[in-house]
Amino acid sequence: MKSFIIFSTFLMLVGCKQTSSSEEKITANTTKAQQTESKKEHQLREVLKTNNPPIINGNISDAIWKTTKWHPLDQRWVGEPYTEEDFSGRYKMAWDKEALYLLVMIEDDTLIDIYKDPLVQWWDDDCVEVFIDEDNSGGPHQFTHNAFAYHVALDGNVVDLGPDEAPHLYNDHVMSKHTTEGTTSIWELKIKVFDDSFVDGKKGNTPVTLSAGKKIGFVLAYCDNDHSETRENFIGSVYVPGEDKNQGWINADIFGTILLTE
Repeated sequence: MKSFIIFSTFLMLVGCKQTSSSEEKITANTTKAQQTESKKEHQLREVLKTNNPPIINGNISDAIWKTTKWHPLDQRWVGEPYTEEDFSGRYKMAWDKEALYLLVMIEDDTLIDIYKDPLVQWWDDDCVEVFIDEDNSGGPHQFTHNAFAYHVALDGNVVDLGPDEAPHLYNDHVMSKHTTEGTTSIWELKIKVFDDSFVDGKKGNTPVTLSAGKKIGFVLAYCDNDHSETRENFIGSVYVPGEDKNQGWINADIFGTILLTE
């Protein structure tokens, strides 16, 4: 009888352990699924592959730009209403296995570069800002590399905040060139895409290889300053609900989604 009780207790313990293990697996899988589905996709846009990447020279004449679609840059995130003479913007995109390519056309009657130190108030000069979330996972990224918020200045410097909560230059992530004629500026950018394993100061960080079918979180924005110590407008490419629309530098959930296609 004693042996039977001991054996029965053993079976109960084994059963509990197996149940616990199964529950842990279910919980882990559920959590993973919840993380994967945490970002609600909006503004899904297809981006076509190019076999002839553009020359980054601020010129619109590359063949790929003749066959791709313009998208508007028209969502006022910060600042008072503005006129089309003050600002208007639009953009095109392409990709190959090495990088994303971006063409941006900006109508802006005044270009300002007040702060010559690229790590001082970089957001208050005229600049293009490109937000990239490599795995389209969404979520917070203010002081992490879950996503990047590249501020591309008129002089070509590229700034974002690092995990140490300080600004850093990421000039090897984004190559850019802009040309201006009258009030029209043409920006061309080549953007290498890094995932959240990127470590500042580490040798051997490598960008991901892009392929058809990949989804990437993406937003384009422009900081517009005419004559002030701080930017007067911040204009984005996606609609952000609520009163506080300046969320892109903190929360990748507001990013749109691009789908890489052949």
